Amino acid sequence: MSSSESGKVRREVAGHLQVAYDISERRACQATGVSRSSQRYTKRSDPQVALRMRLKELAAARVRYGYRRLHLLLRREG
Repeated sequence: MSSSESGKVRREVAGHLQVAYDISERRACQATGVSRSSQRYTKRSDPQVALRMRLKELAAARVRYGYRRLHLLLRREG
């Protein structure tokens, strides 16, 4: 099990302890060894996935172009 998976499991256990035993987030995190900031963490999705994919396509097609020229091409596309 990787560290990210074990962290996810620990967060789930801490959440379960809060609900099942009606204890505070602080006590549940202390019991499971999870930091409270990690317990509250929510993953955000990347809003510019399409832009990143297009940039990678342009960079693969035009290997010698630098980031400034690729940026110019992207701006011309809209």
